[in-house]
Amino acid sequence: MAIEQLTPRIYVACLAAYNAGKLHGRWMPCDDVDTLQDSIKTMLEASPEPDAEEWAIHDYEGFGSASLSEYQSLETVTAMAEFIQAHGSLASELLAHFGGDLEEAQQAMEDQYAGCYASLEDFTASLTEETGELEQVPQHIRGYIDYAAMARDMELSGDVFTLEPRYQEVHVFWNR
Repeated sequence: MAIEQLTPRIYVACLAAYNAGKLHGRWMPCDDVDTLQDSIKTMLEASPEPDAEEWAIHDYEGFGSASLSEYQSLETVTAMAEFIQAHGSLASELLAHFGGDLEEAQQAMEDQYAGCYASLEDFTASLTEETGELEQVPQHIRGYIDYAAMARDMELSGDVFTLEPRYQEVHVFWNR
């Protein structure tokens, strides 16, 4: 299944202008830290308030389910944006699942990802077939295998966790 691509960007506001009751800020792409710092510097220099130095993230888009704080570091913002651009909406779902912990989300994507299926039941059926266990079951009994129960048991026992960003798009991860 195609993973939805997102284009992360942030709205950075000048706090001197904000505190003076004026709206001054800009939407900025999250390509790299240096570009963001330069864009923020340029925005602050154009502030209607003299000596504007402080800024905050007042809005963001393209981060999907992931959240940013007002004072998130630019390094974290760009690293999250890079992860999301590389893996689409699934990365944003992982970030949300792990409470914004980028390292955990990246680790899960690299080491725990088992694939995308229409359902967890489809995953258990595929896993059973791939491991060769199904060959040991006589043909006339195979129709009685309850893949739904197997899927439920795998999830309840903590063997796997799933993310379902869209209908019939279940991303399965091993819990390790």
